[in-house]
Amino acid sequence: MILDEILKRTREDLALRKEKLPEDLLGRSLSANPYEPRDVISALRSDEKDPLRIIAEIKKASPSKGIIREDFEPLSLAVEYENAGASAFSVLTEPHLEFIPQIRRYTRTPILRKDFIVDRYQILEALVYGADFILLIAKALEGKQLRELLEFARRLGLEALCEIHDKDDLKKVVFAGAGIIGINHRNLETFEVDTSLSERLIPLIPNGKIIVAESGLHSHEQLLSLHEAGVDAFLIGEHFMRQNDVGAALREIKLG
Repeated sequence: MILDEILKRTREDLALRKEKLPEDLLGRSLSANPYEPRDVISALRSDEKDPLRIIAEIKKASPSKGIIREDFEPLSLAVEYENAGASAFSVLTEPHLEFIPQIRRYTRTPILRKDFIVDRYQILEALVYGADFILLIAKALEGKQLRELLEFARRLGLEALCEIHDKDDLKKVVFAGAGIIGINHRNLETFEVDTSLSERLIPLIPNGKIIVAESGLHSHEQLLSLHEAGVDAFLIGEHFMRQNDVGAALREIKLG
């Protein structure tokens, strides 16, 4: 199974990082940490002034498509996104955590550490490097583990985008106390995309949650339709990464 292989590699890489820098030493570096987590909830919650909030992704490649963007300059992309009105950045950190502080130093927009997070060590890393929220994938975690990781993140001042793909995942994230729920249209086992998934799952989500749609998004009309169904924000990566002008692409999909 594809997801199992990814998680196996994630744990192997994590073991090597822990060996080089044990958790207690990583934790001590927080005393010199210059980064205070920023307000993610306000950045992502839709309102009349800014109904379509965009989480603009910065990534060179994906597990399903391989290399997406040859000309890859994370900071330049982030600045273009910010100038075009992005509400947050999603930064793929496998294996490049250093992209986060590079971007954080020169931008004001909240940063999501997008990775397969399975251990509190990775959450400490996210805080030390300057992320404002993390991704927790329900399909990759047991319910109790998801809840423990979310609670640990919040104790550090970080929020979490808790990602689901089906009803079982939704039960997990509600049990965990998630405030931001992402509906990933992509099946992480087959990589098939079903953009109608949000409309089926949104009626089952408790009121008051921030809802994020992920994957398969490429038009203003799609975003309007999903917003009417209850979506606050949209995580868009591959579509932007294939454009010559990512700022123009973001404005087009956000404003029409």
